[in-house]
Amino acid sequence: MSLSASLPDSPSPSPSASPALPSVEALRAALGKVADPEIGANIVDLGLVYAIRADATGVSVDLTMTSPACPMGGLIVDDARAELQRLLPPEIPVEINVVWEPAWSPALMSPECRARLGWED
Repeated sequence: MSLSASLPDSPSPSPSASPALPSVEALRAALGKVADPEIGANIVDLGLVYAIRADATGVSVDLTMTSPACPMGGLIVDDARAELQRLLPPEIPVEINVVWEPAWSPALMSPECRARLGWED
């Protein structure tokens, strides 16, 4: 008797099974590692992340920049995509949508971020 014959069959993955996705909270925490290098604060605390959607078809994030002329926009988008992809199975695509409505304002920052940057009311 061969060794493989004595082992139970291992279940094969179901073709309809979708990979486990992290929660939206975990995805938001990953985005919290992405800094706007000009401001020195993360994009979540800055209020740049408007929406996070995740399902078996992929992850989609709507974010904005502090200004349409932000010279770091491409870097921020690339860093956000990289942080999300670290959490996701390789077959799950990540889409980052840069949106301009509603326009960003300091009021979107977390209270802690506003205080640290001197934007207190």
